[in-house]
Amino acid sequence: MSRTAATPMAFARCVVLAYERYGADPRAALHQAQITPADLRRPDGRITAAQMEALCGFAMQELDDEALGWFSRRLPWGSYGMLCRASITAPTLGVAMKRWCRHHRLLTDDLMLHLDTGGPVAQLTLTENRRFGALREFCLVTSLRYLHGFACWAIDSRIALRDASFPFAAPPHREVYPVLFPGTVRFDAAQAGFSFDAQDLAMPLRRDERALQAMLQRALPLTVLPYRRDRLLARRVRELLRQDAARHGTADALAQALNLSVRSLHRQLKDEGVSLQALKDEVRRDQASELLLRTDRPVKQVAQAVGFGNEKSFARAFKQWTGRSPREFRSPDANPG
Repeated sequence: MSRTAATPMAFARCVVLAYERYGADPRAALHQAQITPADLRRPDGRITAAQMEALCGFAMQELDDEALGWFSRRLPWGSYGMLCRASITAPTLGVAMKRWCRHHRLLTDDLMLHLDTGGPVAQLTLTENRRFGALREFCLVTSLRYLHGFACWAIDSRIALRDASFPFAAPPHREVYPVLFPGTVRFDAAQAGFSFDAQDLAMPLRRDERALQAMLQRALPLTVLPYRRDRLLARRVRELLRQDAARHGTADALAQALNLSVRSLHRQLKDEGVSLQALKDEVRRDQASELLLRTDRPVKQVAQAVGFGNEKSFARAFKQWTGRSPREFRSPDANPG
């Protein structure tokens, strides 16, 4: 878990407000999270994701309220686990998210979730049916994170968001929002919500009941950190290309193997600062270098082995990659070791 102190102290103060609502003492929870009273008073203070996880996990159990005071009644410990169980058996992400929205109404009608799947862009929106006061921001942010975090976990892939919207002015800690909701973030919107490519709704769920039981032991990281699996997406693409470049040589084939839409594949690689073409070139360069140094194959055969139609185009690309021609790269003078 990240040790960078990026979570705004304002969210921790909301947990303290939940204790005040129930007339309870927050000192044990703050101690568990290693947050001092002086830390709590700092208007621009920050805590780590690990501290936020510890604080919320302790408070939810001590107060027996997983909503941390947002709603007109408690959501007892295990309520969001029920939502996960109701959704995990769905055949696709779209069905799972609709189940989540529908079953959330069994918990409370103070906040209604709706998934609009019409058109190329899917839109998740929140409708507020009560005034949340000082807890409003924390409630809306966390409610969106709950569903997005579960959805990413369920398909074992980060769902790239097109945008996230919030019906309040940009807070002083606005810089944390692109971390929690990568993509365009809008404030002063009509409703809270986020949008993503509707193609992702067809993705099959990759988790089962056993995986769910394990996840629920430490589910809170899904709400305090972006889903981490696809921070390694570039590495996974490299592995697939190295295993069988002919089979996985197109964006369509890679997207299918990775349980992504083609658009999400390109967008998530862009988020990691790399393009699919750059990864293909990197893998071909490494494979070609290995063959040139460790085999006696003619350059023409090396070119064919790494996917080039002719020696000339391979030589041109290899020189762009390494600054040397294949023969210069292979020569003892160029490689004295």
